[in-house]
Amino acid sequence: MTAAEPVRLRCPDCHRDHRYTSPGYPCPCGAPVAVPLLGAAEPAVLHRRVWDEEWVTVRCAACGEENDWPRPEVGCPCGTLLRPAVRTADTPPEELDGPPPAAAARPDPAERVPEPRSGDRVRPVFRPAPIRTARDAVEAAARYLVWLGFRDVVPQVVHQPEPRSGIPAGPRLPAGTDLRGRGVVAQVEPSTLRTTLRDVECLWLNGLTAAATPVYFALAGYTDEALARADDLGIPLFTVDLAGEPQPVNGPARGLAAAGAS
Repeated sequence: MTAAEPVRLRCPDCHRDHRYTSPGYPCPCGAPVAVPLLGAAEPAVLHRRVWDEEWVTVRCAACGEENDWPRPEVGCPCGTLLRPAVRTADTPPEELDGPPPAAAARPDPAERVPEPRSGDRVRPVFRPAPIRTARDAVEAAARYLVWLGFRDVVPQVVHQPEPRSGIPAGPRLPAGTDLRGRGVVAQVEPSTLRTTLRDVECLWLNGLTAAATPVYFALAGYTDEALARADDLGIPLFTVDLAGEPQPVNGPARGLAAAGAS
């Protein structure tokens, strides 16, 4: 599979429609590879991550080599994480039938983010990288903050909590790692547990102490209480899929993604 077609996904919780295109990854041969999706199938809701289920094997149409790539995910603004159905060699033929729903898909107005600008210059497109370890998640958030316009962004370990279930840590990098830069303090949660109200409030206090903009990045999404509190406090919340692409999930995040660092 070397090209991806957009599909329409409907969130079962808020019934918002999403138009999604599977991202392309670079095969070792240099050709782009995209995970093929089943547009006619309903997406699943991701409640808990299981590392062995986070990857899907795709054959490159150019060289025939098979590699494992992150299984696609879509973060709905309501806080639900959607997992589109993936087409594999074992997919029954009857599931491949049906008109492609992408043609009629219309992005929800809440999802439309104006073209990001920094000053009078249009920012280049953000280039994600697949997340395979907790360190990759932190690096993805750091690169995104730099892309937004924040400067001198570096990770700092602020505490040593009890281990939480999640993706392999890789080189030692515990949960509780935040990112500090000029005018920004960000928390990155790479575990399989949803971020809670307490987590959001702790970040808000860190932002007040540092006189900086607080930003949260989470792989597993947020509880309803955390989403409501973040809206009250004006904290931008992002989810990060395993493709390494941060997605805004509330109004402050969409505003930050559109305007960039002030």
